[in-house]
Amino acid sequence: MSTRSRSIARQSGPPRRRPAPRRNAGQEGSGRIQWDRLGRVVLVAAVFVIGILYVGPAYNLVTTYMDAGDTKEEFHRVLDENKRLKRLSDQAGSETVLRREARRQGMIVPGEQAYVVNGLNR
Repeated sequence: MSTRSRSIARQSGPPRRRPAPRRNAGQEGSGRIQWDRLGRVVLVAAVFVIGILYVGPAYNLVTTYMDAGDTKEEFHRVLDENKRLKRLSDQAGSETVLRREARRQGMIVPGEQAYVVNGLNR
Protein backbone atom coordinates (compact mmCIF):
# COMPACT_ATOMS: atom_id res chain seq x y z
CA MET A 1 0.00 0.00 0.00
CA SER A 2 1.20 3.44 -0.77
CA THR A 3 1.71 6.09 1.84
CA ARG A 4 -1.06 8.18 0.40
CA SER A 5 -3.64 5.40 0.77
CA ARG A 6 -2.52 4.85 4.37
CA SER A 7 -3.00 8.48 5.22
CA ILE A 8 -6.47 8.56 3.62
CA ALA A 9 -7.53 5.46 5.59
CA ARG A 10 -6.46 7.17 8.85
CA GLN A 11 -8.27 10.42 8.08
CA SER A 12 -11.60 8.87 7.17
CA GLY A 13 -12.72 8.65 10.83
CA PRO A 14 -15.56 6.43 12.05
CA PRO A 15 -17.36 4.27 9.51
CA ARG A 16 -20.36 5.78 7.81
CA ARG A 17 -23.82 4.68 8.89
CA ARG A 18 -26.34 3.24 6.48
CA PRO A 19 -29.01 5.60 5.30
CA ALA A 20 -32.48 5.15 6.75
CA PRO A 21 -34.98 3.32 4.55
CA ARG A 22 -37.01 5.57 2.31
CA ARG A 23 -40.57 6.41 3.16
CA ASN A 24 -43.21 7.65 0.80
CA ALA A 25 -44.07 11.20 1.68
CA GLY A 26 -47.88 10.92 1.53
CA GLN A 27 -48.31 7.29 2.60
CA GLU A 28 -46.60 6.53 5.88
CA GLY A 29 -46.01 2.79 6.16
CA SER A 30 -48.52 1.89 3.45
CA GLY A 31 -46.48 -0.84 1.78
CA ARG A 32 -44.79 -2.21 4.87
CA ILE A 33 -45.96 -5.02 7.12
CA GLN A 34 -46.06 -4.06 10.77
CA TRP A 35 -44.95 -7.35 12.27
CA ASP A 36 -45.55 -6.38 15.88
CA ARG A 37 -49.20 -5.50 15.20
CA LEU A 38 -49.69 -8.64 13.06
CA GLY A 39 -48.19 -10.78 15.82
CA ARG A 40 -50.60 -9.34 18.40
CA VAL A 41 -53.60 -9.92 16.14
CA VAL A 42 -52.57 -13.52 15.45
CA LEU A 43 -52.00 -14.13 19.17
CA VAL A 44 -55.43 -12.76 20.10
CA ALA A 45 -57.07 -14.84 17.37
CA ALA A 46 -55.28 -18.00 18.56
CA VAL A 47 -56.35 -17.41 22.17
CA PHE A 48 -59.93 -16.83 21.01
CA VAL A 49 -59.98 -20.06 18.97
CA ILE A 50 -58.52 -22.05 21.88
CA GLY A 51 -61.18 -20.57 24.17
CA ILE A 52 -63.92 -21.61 21.73
CA LEU A 53 -62.48 -25.14 21.62
CA TYR A 54 -62.77 -25.39 25.43
CA VAL A 55 -66.50 -24.55 25.47
CA GLY A 56 -67.72 -28.00 24.30
CA PRO A 57 -65.75 -30.12 26.78
CA ALA A 58 -66.59 -27.71 29.62
CA TYR A 59 -70.31 -28.01 28.79
CA ASN A 60 -70.03 -31.80 28.74
CA LEU A 61 -68.26 -31.76 32.11
CA VAL A 62 -70.99 -29.66 33.71
CA THR A 63 -73.85 -31.75 32.30
CA THR A 64 -72.14 -34.99 33.35
CA TYR A 65 -71.68 -33.64 36.87
CA MET A 66 -75.34 -32.66 37.05
CA ASP A 67 -76.48 -36.05 35.68
CA ALA A 68 -74.33 -37.93 38.20
CA GLY A 69 -76.73 -37.14 41.05
CA ASP A 70 -79.73 -38.42 39.09
CA THR A 71 -77.83 -41.54 38.12
CA LYS A 72 -76.87 -42.27 41.73
CA GLU A 73 -80.47 -41.82 42.82
CA GLU A 74 -81.71 -44.20 40.12
CA PHE A 75 -78.98 -46.71 41.02
CA HIS A 76 -80.10 -46.83 44.66
CA ARG A 77 -83.75 -47.13 43.63
CA VAL A 78 -82.96 -50.07 41.33
CA LEU A 79 -80.79 -51.64 44.06
CA ASP A 80 -83.71 -51.51 46.52
CA GLU A 81 -86.01 -53.02 43.88
CA ASN A 82 -83.46 -55.79 43.30
CA LYS A 83 -83.35 -56.60 47.03
CA ARG A 84 -87.15 -56.73 47.16
CA LEU A 85 -87.33 -59.06 44.17
CA LYS A 86 -84.63 -61.33 45.61
CA ARG A 87 -86.62 -61.56 48.83
CA LEU A 88 -89.75 -62.51 46.85
CA SER A 89 -87.78 -65.05 44.85
CA ASP A 90 -86.42 -66.67 48.00
CA GLN A 91 -89.93 -66.80 49.48
CA ALA A 92 -91.39 -68.26 46.28
CA GLY A 93 -89.11 -71.25 46.61
CA SER A 94 -90.57 -72.19 49.99
CA GLU A 95 -93.10 -75.03 50.24
CA THR A 96 -95.99 -73.00 51.67
CA VAL A 97 -95.87 -70.36 48.96
CA LEU A 98 -95.77 -73.01 46.25
CA ARG A 99 -98.82 -74.76 47.72
CA ARG A 100 -100.75 -71.49 48.01
CA GLU A 101 -100.04 -70.57 44.39
CA ALA A 102 -100.96 -74.05 43.17
CA ARG A 103 -104.31 -73.88 45.01
CA ARG A 104 -105.00 -70.46 43.53
CA GLN A 105 -104.50 -71.91 40.04
CA GLY A 106 -106.84 -74.81 40.77
CA MET A 107 -104.35 -77.60 41.30
CA ILE A 108 -104.86 -80.34 43.90
CA VAL A 109 -102.60 -82.60 45.91
CA PRO A 110 -102.41 -86.18 44.65
CA GLY A 111 -105.11 -88.29 46.34
CA GLU A 112 -107.54 -85.39 46.91
CA GLN A 113 -111.01 -85.29 45.42
CA ALA A 114 -111.78 -82.17 43.34
CA TYR A 115 -115.30 -80.73 43.32
CA VAL A 116 -116.69 -78.17 40.85
CA VAL A 117 -119.56 -75.95 42.01
CA ASN A 118 -121.53 -74.17 39.29
CA GLY A 119 -124.07 -71.39 39.53
CA LEU A 120 -122.63 -69.35 42.42
CA ASN A 121 -122.99 -65.62 42.06
CA ARG A 122 -119.97 -63.75 43.06
